[in-house]
Amino acid sequence: MKQANPLHSGIVTLIGRPNAGKSTLMNRMVGERVSIVTHKPQTTRHRVTGIVSRDPGQIVLVDTPGLHRRRQHALNRHLNRVAAESLHGIDLALLVVDAAHPTDEDRNAARAVAQSGVPMVLVFNKIDKIERRDSLLPMAREWSETFEPREVVFISALKGDGLESLFDVIFKHLPEQPPLYPADEFTTASQRFLAAELVREQLLINLHQEVPYGTTVVVEAFEELDDRIRIEARVLVAEKRHKGIIIGRQGQSLKRIGSRARAAMKDLFGKPVHLDLTVGVAAGWMDREEGFAGLGYTH
Repeated sequence: MKQANPLHSGIVTLIGRPNAGKSTLMNRMVGERVSIVTHKPQTTRHRVTGIVSRDPGQIVLVDTPGLHRRRQHALNRHLNRVAAESLHGIDLALLVVDAAHPTDEDRNAARAVAQSGVPMVLVFNKIDKIERRDSLLPMAREWSETFEPREVVFISALKGDGLESLFDVIFKHLPEQPPLYPADEFTTASQRFLAAELVREQLLINLHQEVPYGTTVVVEAFEELDDRIRIEARVLVAEKRHKGIIIGRQGQSLKRIGSRARAAMKDLFGKPVHLDLTVGVAAGWMDREEGFAGLGYTH
């Protein structure tokens, strides 16, 4: 006998240019800090999975690096490939566009989704930053005629506006099937990965100009004890001159980064964290793709 209200579940990729608000949307939908968020472009460097379980079924969200035109480092090219490959083997793509400032990079991302053949929902984000809402409908009409999405949704990931409508639209376009993960899971990412990302988030927030883009974080030890978690993490810099900037005078910069990362870890993991944070040099690591896997960068 067929269930009266069958469950709809599937894999949904968030795709768009850097700073479109994909990671903010991921965290808002999941209800946890799965993806790190800063105001700097290319904050997301990995494919991160968040899991949303609701009465209609389950949405497996995949956050991706922003599609961009920068090509000066092997890392930039790697991130574009990760984003593009995230369109393979999925059920639906959410094309996230900054409605307040759409650019050619937004259109390039839209073309990538359209060419993939994956069903697409066009998500105009940041509507809270638009003074004249009557400009949204003409913009949506033009984009719909060009890229032919299944539906268009207007949201503010930051404020939460329009999220329930987005959930309804997503479930409508997912296949009828049982959940892919247990209902109490909210990510497939390991705690080690999340810890490294929370350190990198503070590097991006607390450092200026090009310095944080040349850094990556490796968790060398992760031990969960009864009353706390002990973590040893190493910040690697691409240029020797950046090491002193990150450490700061009398170690104050590194202490601030470590303290704020530790507080974020405590909130996420639910117990106190002892974080031992050091800085090392891996000269030119951003240009050596053969070493990316060892630093946690995988397809």
